[in-house]
Amino acid sequence: MSISTKNFWFRFIAALPILILFIISLNGSSIINIKFFSVNIHYILVYYWILRQPQSLGLGLIFLSGIISDVVLGFPLGVNALSLLMVAGVASYVRVVTVRITLVNDWISFIPALLFANFIYFISLYYSSYSIDYVYLLKNSVFTFIFYPVLWGGFSVISNLMRS
Repeated sequence: MSISTKNFWFRFIAALPILILFIISLNGSSIINIKFFSVNIHYILVYYWILRQPQSLGLGLIFLSGIISDVVLGFPLGVNALSLLMVAGVASYVRVVTVRITLVNDWISFIPALLFANFIYFISLYYSSYSIDYVYLLKNSVFTFIFYPVLWGGFSVISNLMRS
């Protein structure tokens, strides 16, 4: 049975969020680390896709991605997985209570997701006797929040391609 080219591209685009999630996890580069700032793409990716199209990214895949990130980065097992699941939980709640889809609503509601995820991340590493760089964690959170609209636009384009 042959697959038409249009059907192949539609399935490829539909699987793109999962592919990006695991490429980020396996590469160990969930954080864009440039000289002055760093951005956690994992949080933005999970938040956007759980908020806008939860059927395209399952919680089991998010958990597995977090476990893979922990192994690749050398963190205690479950730290990133719990943080990503916290982001997904906040996004699920926001999806239920949101009436209108706008960038500003998503951006403002991303703040509690970042706070809860970083709290879980901090507590997990603190009780694992792992050294924590507080300034790096703060800068990462601020620049992840600032960088959210850029990736929101890119993910919106992918989401529109999935619908057409």
